[in-house]
This record gives sequence, structure tokens and C-alpha cells, in this order.
Amino acid sequence: MDRNLTLNLVRVTEVAAIQSAKFLGRGDKNAVDEAAVEGMREMFDDLDIDGIVVIGEGEMDEAPMLYIGEQIGKAGENSVKVDIAVDPVDGTELVAKGLENAIAVVAVAPRGDLFHAPDMYMHKLAAGPKAKDAVHMDLPIEVNLRRLAKALNKEVSELTVSMLDRPRHAELIRRVRATGARIKLFRAGDIAAAIATCYKDSGVDLLIGSGGAPEGVIAAVAIKALGGVFQARLDPHTEEEIRRCKEMGIEDVDRILEISDLVKGEDALFAATGVTDGDLMPGVVNLGNNRVRTSSLVLRVQTGTARKIEAVHILTRKPEYFQK
Repeated sequence: MDRNLTLNLVRVTEVAAIQSAKFLGRGDKNAVDEAAVEGMREMFDDLDIDGIVVIGEGEMDEAPMLYIGEQIGKAGENSVKVDIAVDPVDGTELVAKGLENAIAVVAVAPRGDLFHAPDMYMHKLAAGPKAKDAVHMDLPIEVNLRRLAKALNKEVSELTVSMLDRPRHAELIRRVRATGARIKLFRAGDIAAAIATCYKDSGVDLLIGSGGAPEGVIAAVAIKALGGVFQARLDPHTEEEIRRCKEMGIEDVDRILEISDLVKGEDALFAATGVTDGDLMPGVVNLGNNRVRTSSLVLRVQTGTARKIEAVHILTRKPEYFQK
């Protein structure tokens, strides 16, 4: 793919972040999502791509825009054909309540290279580059923590494990605490939480537990670019969800999905912009006088390049949809 697309993608996440941040702390998560979706969809129309949404807001009858199967981009004769995974705001409730770690996210890969994750739960394990060959989903958590501590040259008591604050994780939390390791629970936004394991400054060494499968695929793109570890296993709860998996060509729902299963090849791109302040980047800052500042992270799997971009936007000089 054209490497210029890397920087163009950040324009997509910037507009989603700016528009959704207008509803920060107002208690309306639907308004947060709607603003992000509309802004992101408008910006996609400016990109010279022939894109198909493989992970989005839901099926066509569930979402008016960025629905699964929707074709987006200018789609000219010579446009690159890509799969697109979007989460206009990972953490709409976080924005609505003014809490940390909400981000706007896009991942793009050549057509056929992204795993088409059904909308269900997925067990996940994420860690940084030094954890390769040290952790595995099939190992008990106690063994994983001992092996991870050795790989990181730490004591188990110095490790920090991140997971969603959900009742379903109660037993896992108990077992982690019994090892002496520390736990960092979060309310929402597991894309940012998974990626944080690849950054020393985040203070997080491992992410475990179950969360959304679509978010898992998006996180896998970023972690692959950063050289980290990501494994997953789908967690269907009903016969309908099992049927959905099989319809999507997933015959063995119990098999472990490696990062190469979720993101094929080496040509994927990832972009994220902070909506609220978080572990990865600051959120949108209103500077007054119709000016805002955004902070973004852009990753390219092929080269491992990681760019952090800070931008100041003069909204009155932007297209009309910024004025909504």
C-alpha cells in the first residue's frame, strides 16, 4: 500500500476524535458515537481507496454508516483495494462520563488480510515484544506470570496485569492476586489497554480476559507493528453465535488465533487519536477561539514505524461537517 495512506488515515481518526469530544461529559454515549461515525465517514470519502468495512458499527440493518460490507473511499480505477476495521470511539461511555482512555481507531490492510471477527466475546492475551516465547493462552495464568517475570527480569510481584472490570473476571482476578502480581482494572477501551502492554512507560505488562472480538482484531494490527504478542480465542455464548462463526468460515471456534491469523501479511496500517486523556496519548484539548489540539499514534506493520503526531486544528477552516 502507498505509505502516504498512513498519514491520511490519521485525518480520519482526528475528525472522529474532534467531533466526539464535543460531547465530553454530557452523559450521552449515543451522541458521542454518532458524531464520531459521521465525521469518520465523511473523511473516508476524501481517500483514494477502494475500501470495504470488515469490522464496523454492525450489519447494514443495524447501522446507517460504517456498516460491515459498506464500500467506502473514492474507489477509482487505480485505487488500492483494502479491508477496513473501524471503531469510531473505543469507549463511548468513557467520553460520555469524561473518563480516561477513549480513542478513535482505524486499521487498514490489503483486501483479505484482516480477520472478519464476528461481533461476540473473545478471550485475549497481549504483551510486549520481550514476552515472545514466554506466554501462551494454553498455560495457566500462574505459569504465564512466572515466565513473563523471568523474560522481563522482574519479580512476579513487580508485574502489572490489566483486564476489564467485569464480574466474569472475578476468578481470574483472584488467581492473579494470589501470585502477588498487581492488577490494573479498566472500565472500557480494551484496544488502548492491549496496545499499552507494548510500551514500558504504561506500566502494564500483560492484558488478559475477554472483550469484544472486533476490538481484538484492531488491537492485533497495532501490536503486530510494535512487535508484541497477541493471542485470542473466540468465546461464543449461544448456538446463534456458533452458527455465525461457521457462516464466516470459522469451523473450529475453540482454536487459538495467533496474530498472523488476525492480521495476514506485513502491509497493515493503524491509526488512533485520543478523545480523552489516556495511557497512549492525550485527548482532544479545546484551545478556544475555534482551535483544538489532537494527539495521534500511527503505525505501519511493514516497517515497524511508530509516529506520534500532535496537530492544532482551526475548525473554521475545516470542511462543513466540522461545524456540526
